Amino acid sequence: MPSPLLHRARQTLTQAASRYSTALQGDADPASANLAAIKTGLGQLQSLSAKLESRCLRVAVFGLVSRGKSAVINALVGENLLETGPLHGVTRWPRSVYWQPKLAADQPWQIELIDTPGLDEVGGDGRAEMAQTVATQADLIVFVVAGEITRLEYEALLALQQGQKPLLLVFNKIDLYPEIDRQAVYHTLQRLRHQLGPASSTQLVVDEVVMVAASPAPLRVQVEWPDGRTATDWEPQPAQIEPLKSALLAIVAQDGPALVALNALRQARLIEGDMVGHVTQLHRDRADDTIWQFAKYKAAAVALNPIAGLDLLGGVVIDLVMIRTLARLYGFPLTGHEAGRLWRAILKSSGTLLLSELGSGLLGAGKTTAALVTLVDSASGVAALAGAMTAQASAAGYGAYTVGKAAQTYLEQGCTWGPEGVSATLTALLQATDTSATLARLRQEVEADLVAASGVSSGR
Repeated sequence: MPSPLLHRARQTLTQAASRYSTALQGDADPASANLAAIKTGLGQLQSLSAKLESRCLRVAVFGLVSRGKSAVINALVGENLLETGPLHGVTRWPRSVYWQPKLAADQPWQIELIDTPGLDEVGGDGRAEMAQTVATQADLIVFVVAGEITRLEYEALLALQQGQKPLLLVFNKIDLYPEIDRQAVYHTLQRLRHQLGPASSTQLVVDEVVMVAASPAPLRVQVEWPDGRTATDWEPQPAQIEPLKSALLAIVAQDGPALVALNALRQARLIEGDMVGHVTQLHRDRADDTIWQFAKYKAAAVALNPIAGLDLLGGVVIDLVMIRTLARLYGFPLTGHEAGRLWRAILKSSGTLLLSELGSGLLGAGKTTAALVTLVDSASGVAALAGAMTAQASAAGYGAYTVGKAAQTYLEQGCTWGPEGVSATLTALLQATDTSATLARLRQEVEADLVAASGVSSGR
């Protein structure tokens, strides 16, 4: 049975891709860098939609060198697919291994395990950028440690936590450290936090600590032969990986759809934010020309209309036509979000026009009277009429410009917050998800970011 969360998220991504496909239409220069960037973003949105359909949970495995990241992945899938060894930094670049765990028949999930180079690897220029890229794409982060947790590992955990993903801390090689337990790990984390002092005011929150031995040291055994001879041999030991396997499968069963849907929408927000900027550059000049053109139309229409009240109504109609024209130019829909801001701009524009009318006569009566006076006294009547027309034309033109800029700002920067926009859907899904132990912190952090982003958007 399809997950409602995945279905809604995929529907939102499909609609977003459709919007930007429309934005590509027009007479833009085919060689434009902005056009190429929009096409790239469009492909990324389509890839996210395909990921939702495949029901794949991405798990990024991080850690310092020689902590056994590759061995942990091999133990999970039950095959030695990744190279391991005593050399410093065997893994040189991120590599994915796909694991198809046995779940219920109605939960056909697969898990993509992303093996990464050691974060402290020698010659690792760009390692932080790599880690950020992989962590952004992942739905869940596994950080592997072994032995005493170092300050560098703690700082790496803090940095990865900024990505607002569920975080599992895996203590590997437990066969070599039998005295270590979860409380000892938490105690070490607390001690490191105090050692860092005020520079590390952020509290590290680990969703779970899992103890494993992905590749236990072989056991030395003595072999006795029938003829009485004895020999020493080393017997391989089975991996102790069940605690991690159980933790991952529990997350998939309980929170898999929510994690995948929310992370896809968060990535889409970043992609769409970049695409909007390129769409803005692509259409900015034509949009500015359109606004100025409608400002002149409105100024002329209001100035030439001598009937009180009709000039005000006509100005509002021209504003609405201008907004629709801008929407078609950008290829973005005008949804209900921020409609209040646009209408306030229109009312403010009309209010400016109304004040100009009051200044030239009651509700435009001054302009009407001036037009009648020209029939009796052409000299004074023409002067009065010209003055009233000039005042109202200036107010109308400025009002149209204000409305046009408000609509342009919304279309360029606020469309993701529409009812079918990525940000609005992300907010709705967060409210609809169950606050499990894994999702509780994630939900709180993401909601805080969305509130901040919404405040910036509405304050523009």
